[in-house]
Amino acid sequence: MAQCCIHPSILSADFVNLEAELRKISSADAVHVDVMDNHFVPNLTIGLPVVERIQEISRLPLDAHLMIADPDRWAPAYADAGLDSVTFHVEAAAAPVRLARELRKRGAKAGMALKPGTAVEPYLDLLPEMDMLLIMTVEPGFGGQAFLDVTLPKIRRAASAIAGSGLPVAIQVDGGVTEETIQRAAEAGANVFVAGSAVYGAEDPDAAISALRKSAETA
Repeated sequence: MAQCCIHPSILSADFVNLEAELRKISSADAVHVDVMDNHFVPNLTIGLPVVERIQEISRLPLDAHLMIADPDRWAPAYADAGLDSVTFHVEAAAAPVRLARELRKRGAKAGMALKPGTAVEPYLDLLPEMDMLLIMTVEPGFGGQAFLDVTLPKIRRAASAIAGSGLPVAIQVDGGVTEETIQRAAEAGANVFVAGSAVYGAEDPDAAISALRKSAETA
């Protein structure tokens, strides 16, 4: 399988001490930033001003997951902030291809996210416009949920389609990722893993990242 990447989610971090929390995950491949607007999902987290400040202080690339309404309007500003990747939900986007092209034009990788109940097949033709496909393995909106095994067949179908196309599109999974579930997701074809409580709930977050990486690579 392709090299696996671990993106700890700061949704499970101490928001009052984010700079110190970022130092705890120095071995990660990127920082996963969950932006929720209390419209697309029933939760409210942080917005662009905070993300811009995190971008300024982070030594790691930022990977934004926008769980927001009207990403066509708001997502490009996250690319302008210098983020490495910006992922929007296809369920919320009016023109996903145009939005993906705009994100890339502004220097960010473009990601397309699907809720657990959203079929991947209608969107496979859009993959040439994307750098990453995020398959949610919980319902978006809250951390600490259990991994939904019902999403594994969708990961397999997406991985098969990407392999058949030869496209360099990463498959990211987000939700309920632990040392156990990361193996199942990796076996299905995922290669980028978002982990919140499994990392920040550990006594040593960097050690937890190493353990997750080992579990994924042995799958």
